Amino acid sequence: MTLDAPVLFGVEGELVLVRVSVDPRHLEDLLEGLAGLDFPVNPELTHRTGAVIVEFPAYATHVDEVKAALVAYGFDPEALAVFGMLHAAAAS
Repeated sequence: MTLDAPVLFGVEGELVLVRVSVDPRHLEDLLEGLAGLDFPVNPELTHRTGAVIVEFPAYATHVDEVKAALVAYGFDPEALAVFGMLHAAAAS
């Protein structure tokens, strides 16, 4: 997990970009796991050869919850990457 210098804060802490790369055959399982989180997830999907990149904003306080959902649905928590919003905006 990589966090840059905090840029956006809310009541729940820093707003970050969460990114998970998944095999297209397992996308539905990932989305089902994310739908069960205790906060709203509006993922952006980017299709690449052999993978789908799923990205969404979340507060840093929810990152452990996202990791737990990945594990519960059989995903490797190392597939999770977290970026500060400034880094994410600069990379797009």
